[in-house]
Amino acid sequence: MEDRLRELVPGVLGVLVRRGADFAAAEDAVQEALVEAVRAAEHPADLKAWLVTVAWRKFLDASRSEAARRRREDRVDAEPEPGPVSGVDDTLQLYFRCAHPSLTPASAVALTLRAVGGLTTRQIAQAYLVPEATMAQRISRAKKTVSGVRFDRNGDVGTVLRTLYLVFNEGYSGDVDLAAEAIRLTRGLAAGIDHPEVAGLLALMLLHHARRPSRTAPDGSLVPLAEQDRGRWDTMAITEGVGILQAALARDRLGEFQAQAAIAALHADAQTAAETDWVQIVEWYDELVRLTDSPVVRLNRAVAVGEADGAPAGLAALAELDPDLPRHTAAAAYLHERAGDRALAARLYADAAHRAPTEAERTHLIRQAARLNARA
Repeated sequence: MEDRLRELVPGVLGVLVRRGADFAAAEDAVQEALVEAVRAAEHPADLKAWLVTVAWRKFLDASRSEAARRRREDRVDAEPEPGPVSGVDDTLQLYFRCAHPSLTPASAVALTLRAVGGLTTRQIAQAYLVPEATMAQRISRAKKTVSGVRFDRNGDVGTVLRTLYLVFNEGYSGDVDLAAEAIRLTRGLAAGIDHPEVAGLLALMLLHHARRPSRTAPDGSLVPLAEQDRGRWDTMAITEGVGILQAALARDRLGEFQAQAAIAALHADAQTAAETDWVQIVEWYDELVRLTDSPVVRLNRAVAVGEADGAPAGLAALAELDPDLPRHTAAAAYLHERAGDRALAARLYADAAHRAPTEAERTHLIRQAARLNARA
């Protein structure tokens, strides 16, 4: 039932906004209606209509004041009778509203999870490991920022996709699997908009998520791609992701998410690490560099060049980049190890561990350094 309620949130919120409710107040009213629905022992057959009725009344109750009494009474008089609600899907406009460029990425993600995803403030706070009060303030500020904004179907798709990608990259924390939630939300976006980059992002998420069971060992330590048990990869997700990607690429409107998905598909296609088609992967990284000119993409490309053309070629490509780039030292350590300089690689792994952004990555790099030092 909880999943069903979350699926209905965008439609219910859209109905209230169409009736003239302020976005921030409407979103609060929908959340209150969800709480009432969870507590109810029974639910009517038309659950969406019931939620709209309850949320609209919650909104009216919250709008009471002496100055607004006459407007409130007018709204009550105009309140539609309970019954089936319009089949108009407002979800797409909610995506664009929540990913408004005036919001910070963190605020856009939080608002998307609340308004489109139907998560509670507590769930979002747990997922991001921050106090609930902090997350409540962030969401409140975001709602005020976008409350007067109107969007149509020509909104900034790129901003929406970046927001969903941020959600996906948070992975799992608390009692909400944000990677799975991001896939669900992206499916919803793909159902409402015909855009090859939306399909590209969905394919990318599916292909990455397919490898999730093999990414960590039983003790929680990271397992590098080359060492993962490929028998644990989700072949159904891979098949779906590849199919979506192929359809998107056939439209000949290449974007960065399609290119990233193509790289992930090449990894997924290899039965073993040794069978990976690194030459094609480098070619796709070349496309990504052309599309984004991202230093991080260039860093990943240097590692791929090292696999395709040998470690010296990879190190030459890496030497062209800023050494202060995140994970630059770890990449250098890996390539120097492949080049046979284990002593230097061990020192670089240890140095990279001090700069690692997560505890799991730090532990992995320390173990790599210890492995090489033990062989010295």
